[in-house]
Amino acid sequence: MEWILDPQIWIGLLTLTALEIVLGIDNIVFISILSGKLPAPSRNRARQWGLALAMIMRILLLLSLSWIMGLTRPLFSLLSFNVTGRALILFFGGLFLLAKSTREIHHRIEGGIDEHGAGATRASFSGILVQILLLDIVFSLDSVITAVGMVDEIPVMIVAVVVAVAVMMIFSGIISDFIQRHPTLKMLALSFLLLIGVNLIGEGLGFHIPKGYTYFAMGFSLGVEMLNLWVRKRKRLGPARA
Repeated sequence: MEWILDPQIWIGLLTLTALEIVLGIDNIVFISILSGKLPAPSRNRARQWGLALAMIMRILLLLSLSWIMGLTRPLFSLLSFNVTGRALILFFGGLFLLAKSTREIHHRIEGGIDEHGAGATRASFSGILVQILLLDIVFSLDSVITAVGMVDEIPVMIVAVVVAVAVMMIFSGIISDFIQRHPTLKMLALSFLLLIGVNLIGEGLGFHIPKGYTYFAMGFSLGVEMLNLWVRKRKRLGPARA
């Protein structure tokens, strides 16, 4: 237990916690979009359950590191490309995210989902949780492999995951409500999920895509949209002040 007094461990814990929160943004966006299809009283419960499942999934994966490392070993070769278990999970997870995001965008553009009407009540709580769980597996795998590369102590990794998920639980409601109130932000969030899906497929096929590029694009787009929302708000307030 001497590692508890090691300053490097605490620096690693803070860094890993911050990184887990950043990586968890994808999860929050996906959970917010899916929980928005439920009746209002069930949305917060779905978000909390979704994040709790993400935390449990990450901890279980951390406690089975030998299996995780086995996922990085080649299973077979296809056209001189070594296919691993991790590659398969990322590839099919990316396909699922692409399909789900495309379907949601289609419904919103075509008017197939009524947020407060029949479309919202048709979504079952268990069905939403199953979809969240499927993506939690993909996001958790990526998160755990990142954690293993940064910190050597499993207890430190688990603490970082628990703290990161606790922070996400606190702010998930605020983020989700903000997305639900602004249709353009909801469409932007779905576009982010498309981008993440493409990244997952690319990583599954062996392409190294630096996450910094993806998060910069998402941050820049979000910044532009926030300016648009601010301009529209000023235009609405302008006549009222006059």
